[in-house]
Amino acid sequence: MSISPLARVASNSIVEPGVVLGAHVSIGPFCVISAGVVIGEGTVVGAYSVINGLTTIGCNNTFGQFSSIGDANQDLKYAGEPTTVVIGDRNQIAKNATIHRGTVQGLSTTIIGNDNRFLNCVHIGHDCVVGNGTLIADNSGLAGHVELDDDAQIGFMCAIHQFCILASGVKILDQSAVVQDVPPFVTAGGNRAVPLGINTSSNAFQALEPEQQDLIHTLYERFYNQALAIEEVKRSLKILESDFPVIGLYDRFFARSARGIVR
Repeated sequence: MSISPLARVASNSIVEPGVVLGAHVSIGPFCVISAGVVIGEGTVVGAYSVINGLTTIGCNNTFGQFSSIGDANQDLKYAGEPTTVVIGDRNQIAKNATIHRGTVQGLSTTIIGNDNRFLNCVHIGHDCVVGNGTLIADNSGLAGHVELDDDAQIGFMCAIHQFCILASGVKILDQSAVVQDVPPFVTAGGNRAVPLGINTSSNAFQALEPEQQDLIHTLYERFYNQALAIEEVKRSLKILESDFPVIGLYDRFFARSARGIVR
């Protein structure tokens, strides 16, 4: 066990041998922190939370009360293998969150980046990869193997099907079910989710030059209003790539996409 003298652990919490707690970590009342967990400096864990497995958490995160981090996943093939959860820095994770460890059939790890905000009762399934600066609202969940790219937003009470990719700057409206991949900067909603325009409120979109913003609108037209085949759109992306850096987001999206895009 390695616990910084500057860490604070409630007297009625259990911290097992083998746990690493950095300076200014705060563990609230009635928590259980299992052997193999590493928690970085300044992270706050709310009351009645459980962090177990081979879970590594960075600095200055907050976890609300009754959270369960690093627990065994719900994949029926999982047989107790030593898979992991890795969480970055400055994430705000509200109460009743569940984040499951990976599977050997997947990445063997579940990855959360930096500066994300998950509201109450959010679930992150096994082998998910969440980027930076995302928002997931109350009672929404990512099934296993979902990829949520930087600056994506998910509304409340949404369900994201396993293996889906939600690209950078995507916005999913409240109470939606997503069963296919969503291209960069697309707003989608409904059950099943359909494209509803461009997420112009995205921080990533607003940071772009006007020419690149116009290009995103043009690509949306090609995807959805001109009935062009995806392969034809991909060929046009290659022509534009050298002049418009934002095209790289679309290239990376299509290189990974296997479920087809929302229509």
